Amino acid sequence: MLNLSSILENSARDYPEKTALVFMGKRMSYAQVNAMSNQVAQGLKAAGIVKGDRVALSCPNVPYFPIVYFAILKAGAVVVPLNVLLKAREIKYHLEDSQAKAYFCFEGTAELPMGKEGYSGYEESNCCKNFWMIMADPSALSTMEHVETLGTMMGKQSPHLTGSASSAEDTAVILYTSGTTGQAKGAELSHMNIMMNTILIGELFDARHEDIQLTVLPLFHTFGQTVQLLAGFYRGNTIVLIPRFDPETVLTAFEQENVTVFCGVPTMYWGLLNFPDAEKKFDLKKIASTLRLCGSGGAPIPVEILRGFEERFKVSILEGYGLSETSPVATFNRADRERKVGSVGQAIWGVEVKIVDKDEKTMPIDEIGEVVIRGHNVMKGYIGRPDATAEAIRDSWFHTGDMGKMDKEGYLYIVDRVKDMILRGGFNVYPREIEEVLASHPAISIAAVIGVPDESHGEEIKAFVILKEGAQATSEEIVEWSKKNMAGYKYPRSVEIHQSLPMTATGKILKRELKAAIGL
Repeated sequence: MLNLSSILENSARDYPEKTALVFMGKRMSYAQVNAMSNQVAQGLKAAGIVKGDRVALSCPNVPYFPIVYFAILKAGAVVVPLNVLLKAREIKYHLEDSQAKAYFCFEGTAELPMGKEGYSGYEESNCCKNFWMIMADPSALSTMEHVETLGTMMGKQSPHLTGSASSAEDTAVILYTSGTTGQAKGAELSHMNIMMNTILIGELFDARHEDIQLTVLPLFHTFGQTVQLLAGFYRGNTIVLIPRFDPETVLTAFEQENVTVFCGVPTMYWGLLNFPDAEKKFDLKKIASTLRLCGSGGAPIPVEILRGFEERFKVSILEGYGLSETSPVATFNRADRERKVGSVGQAIWGVEVKIVDKDEKTMPIDEIGEVVIRGHNVMKGYIGRPDATAEAIRDSWFHTGDMGKMDKEGYLYIVDRVKDMILRGGFNVYPREIEEVLASHPAISIAAVIGVPDESHGEEIKAFVILKEGAQATSEEIVEWSKKNMAGYKYPRSVEIHQSLPMTATGKILKRELKAAIGL
């Protein structure tokens, strides 16, 4: 028997009065979080959710994410975390692809109406039978008729629960990733996959019970979810939750909450390093005296940002590498070993990493090839996609599609990514999906999407389009339309309208020529 919910239950048993979560100045103990999670789990069982059912969750970094996340696991069900920026059309796809039986969705704000988008996607889906709105105020009623709130559901249930038994190989979480193909696929991760990563992360970070972690990485993403939330709860840490990255908010929390551990993507370190007048607004010496370790992932961190941040805050940034399909961590620069700047470290315990050529033969030291991974961290497969699973996992080796090299001491260096994939602010964006949505615009005939360098996000999304004959649309209008029809991290920020695009004889757009035309 093994269930990830034991991470919360054990810490609630051992440290019931310790602060588990800090959010907007309010604190919740491990006992409180566990009791509320039990109520939600009871509500799921009362609604007919049984072992193995999939339950979707759209929620930003607020206390209800871990409460509901662990409740789904306690009920023996499978968590399907969804990106909070998804639109109704995308939510419907994810619900149907995962065959989710129930869906929890945060109400959102006027600027980000998650509840409205979520409920629209739920109503359009053909599988989801239960919907609960998560209100910022748990006592508030839903603004939508006939929609039950999480608070109302919890009020009917007991805070005591006997958890559901799960085996180590049962699916615990389904994480959606574009991977190396256009349409999002659900990576099935077992309780053992994630538990092993959770335990090992603590060792890699030299985690301590007294650590205070600031978590601004989105919890619906594998980085924030496993590396911070689960690993932090496993050690009985205090987690300071921030829903959205803002340098001033993060620096304020560093100072006020005596944060010891922070993880982020390179753009976050860039924002913190370049925050104007930081020396005048904050006690940087105090922050540096408590901040003992930082982790970076999602994309290689530029050396100048790494060195600048470390100099200012007197702390080491340790880089790692992984994917949703690998639970996520596969390699890491360990705190107790030599750190090689530019490397993403060595394979973690129980995991093998090698570099292969197109014929899957191992490459010599320092030679570039595809990164492949084997071990306890590799997913079970892509839900409902046996062909994609067989293509990705061959002879037990997961093929990442990333290009890298390895030195004689086993340190991995990522040198390139999947062709055409865009990495914007730590999120994978696959051009084909964007192109398909753009093609549904009434004025657009065809579109091509590429990534262009961007100082703050690493890469930004740029589209080249040909309008239909006789149709009219401006670049600005297309950007605004895209914003309404795609998640915030996906829509193109710039659009160029052309009469023609470079193509091969078979009609394939030559994106390398598009890049060359703008000097890339």
